[in-house]
Amino acid sequence: MSAARRAVPGDAEELVRLRQVMEESLSGPAADLGWRPAAVATLRDRLGDPDGTMAAYVIDRPGGPGLAACAVGTIEHRLGSSANPRGTTGYVFSVATDGDQRRRGHSRACVEGLLDWFREHGVRRVDLRASPEAEPLYASLGFVRTPDPAMRLKL
Repeated sequence: MSAARRAVPGDAEELVRLRQVMEESLSGPAADLGWRPAAVATLRDRLGDPDGTMAAYVIDRPGGPGLAACAVGTIEHRLGSSANPRGTTGYVFSVATDGDQRRRGHSRACVEGLLDWFREHGVRRVDLRASPEAEPLYASLGFVRTPDPAMRLKL
């Protein structure tokens, strides 16, 4: 297994490509790729901010150009509570590995890199949404299901 490294703005296009790999593994081929340029711009901007609240950890493709795997995370700031006095919550998303690179521990290394980054920033609570296939990985890292039902409103 390779060691994960923190992504830099120059990794933005590959991070977006891997996000598409993840989305297509969940819902099939994408009909519209118009979202990609805005996502690349957002990543370049946010990953270039040394004091920012977004980080990504990646595995370089062995023997070739590009990335093999990634995990992206953000730190959200909310009001504190008894369960979370500082009000900071980490959120892991866009965990993806190219099909020919799976089952090598790449996603684990990327998520572990993110978890270390959250710890360094004083974040003590991390959320994510897991596909059924990925749930064993997250459970092995200590994630547990919560009773909080997620709801969404599209505006």
